[in-house]
Amino acid sequence: MDRRTFISTMAGGLLATPLAAEAQPRAMPVIGFLNGASAELSGHYVRPFLQGLSETGYVEGRNVTIEFRWANGQYDQLPALAADLVRRQVAVIAATSTPTGLPAKAATTTIPIVFVTGSDPIEQGLVTSMNRPGGNLTGATTLAVEMGQKRLELLREVVPAATLFGVLLNPTGPNLKAVSRDLQTASRIAGLPIHVLHASTERDFDTVFATLGQVRASALVIGTDTFFNSQGRKLAALTVRHGVPAIYQYREFAAAGGLMSYGGSITDAYRMAGVYTGRILKGEKPSDLPVQQSTKAELFINLKTAKKLGIAIPPSILLRAEEVIE
Repeated sequence: MDRRTFISTMAGGLLATPLAAEAQPRAMPVIGFLNGASAELSGHYVRPFLQGLSETGYVEGRNVTIEFRWANGQYDQLPALAADLVRRQVAVIAATSTPTGLPAKAATTTIPIVFVTGSDPIEQGLVTSMNRPGGNLTGATTLAVEMGQKRLELLREVVPAATLFGVLLNPTGPNLKAVSRDLQTASRIAGLPIHVLHASTERDFDTVFATLGQVRASALVIGTDTFFNSQGRKLAALTVRHGVPAIYQYREFAAAGGLMSYGGSITDAYRMAGVYTGRILKGEKPSDLPVQQSTKAELFINLKTAKKLGIAIPPSILLRAEEVIE
């Protein structure tokens, strides 16, 4: 090889090296999506989360990857699931559903965490301030725990002759104190007596509905809890079987046969979380992103169930409904 050929070959190699490096695709960032329920029950909430992500320019499979972890209602599995995401060194953890926030926070102080919760994140211990959350957490909240008074009032409007309302709470749930306090306050303000019942497993439901009959409760308010979310269909079926007008937080309960659902829009909160996740992937810090609250409330009524229970829903309530299921 002559000198001129050698120099040309070397120069070509030096120029080609950085071009080849640039041609190699960059690894896509990975989001860890942690949820306390099941994919079957809460998988549809992934869509608004992805919508929020897309608003910041991220599309799953194109420029971002998502690792999903579902606890299937077994909260004791959440610490291990969160630790697994940390080991995989995900770029952001989306801690969706109320029980996931604290296990995610305990698992890492460095990986950004975006939570979705129906509880007060300060009272939960997730952040110290809504406006300046500090640390590696921020997120979105829904109107959930504080809606007890409104649910009680709605039930009274559709069952005006009721003299006693049952209230179902999960004694092991993360929302217990807040939900119980809210409903006790609602009872006192509305002047409506309540009888508190507890359930933390499916086995408890038979006792709950037997007790409702024994104390002659006219209707049932189900306190917001992820375990009850996972049992929404079963609870709806039991309320119809036992002839109990009932109200819960999410549309799924009314769609499964429960009388009414009323609460904050969880889809809106998931979309907000998706937006924040995208902004963090772009370089923003969780400590600089104020915790957002979805202020949208939605009412769903199952008119077919109302007819089965012999209840005439007032037209004024039907007009306020986001959806009437017939």
